[in-house]
Amino acid sequence: MSDTAMEPGQGGSAPLPASYDMSEVGDWIALLKPRVMSLVVFSGLVGLLVAPGAGAMQPVLAVTAILCIAVASGAAGAINMWYDRDIDAVMRRTARRPIPAGRIAPGAALAFGVWLSVASVTMMWIATNVAAAVVLALSIAFYVFVYTMWLKRRTPQNIVIGGAAGAFPPVIGWAAVTGDVTLVPIILFAIVFVWTPPHFWSLALWAHDDYERAGVPMLPVTAGARETRRQIVIYSVVLAPLSLMPWIVGFAGLPYAIVAAVLGAAFLWFAVGVLRDNQDEAGRSLTRDAPARACFRFSLYYLFILFAALAIDRLAFSA
Repeated sequence: MSDTAMEPGQGGSAPLPASYDMSEVGDWIALLKPRVMSLVVFSGLVGLLVAPGAGAMQPVLAVTAILCIAVASGAAGAINMWYDRDIDAVMRRTARRPIPAGRIAPGAALAFGVWLSVASVTMMWIATNVAAAVVLALSIAFYVFVYTMWLKRRTPQNIVIGGAAGAFPPVIGWAAVTGDVTLVPIILFAIVFVWTPPHFWSLALWAHDDYERAGVPMLPVTAGARETRRQIVIYSVVLAPLSLMPWIVGFAGLPYAIVAAVLGAAFLWFAVGVLRDNQDEAGRSLTRDAPARACFRFSLYYLFILFAALAIDRLAFSA
């Protein structure tokens, strides 16, 4: 195939230049961590929908607020990929990401992330209010500076403390409507915060070799697989009653409480399965961490269903 683009009028419409490659668009999208973004956007949407006065918010402003949350999440992801390009290059799970694979220059990725960060916070301020913009900026800063640059490479508590970054979206959605932060969004923050360690440690168990090779002190690397399994159960035990707090404080009704109780029991069942996995003397799985993989997959469904139940309860059953 010739490298020269066809001139207009030579056998139909002119094709795109040979240097143009749609895969490059996919690489820029990959920098935004779209799978992570989907959960962030959903929890932010639920925070917006259940906030008092959400029904009176102009739809265009509501969509803009959710778009800002999505863009901010992607911006933080891009900066994270820029900073972690060295360890990503030695981990099988991340080696084909755009920066370590050489498809996007590190400086370009950083500029992309910074520009999107500024744009998302500025637009949130213009479209909604200062409170939402401040919390949005705080979430980006926490993920980039506290988790990525400070905690991730220094302490096995990285995902515990750093998990706060992923817990901000429902607070942002709530603040976009109300202009403040009260007890309910703090409860939603706490649910995501406590959910994050068992969710991520389930992944870390079967990605142990990657983290060890990269020198990242995830809990399975520093404390061992057996202690990680125990911690997954502990956090799951805390999560179950915590998920009932919206009902306990009178914000949600019995339908939500039933769903939360069933999900909490199921999460604990999966966590116990991880704890009881067949192990060698060092605590390493003899089943290729099948229970941990199952727990990780369920944890994703757990948060989606729990937050969906809260939104449906408020929209369909609240007075």
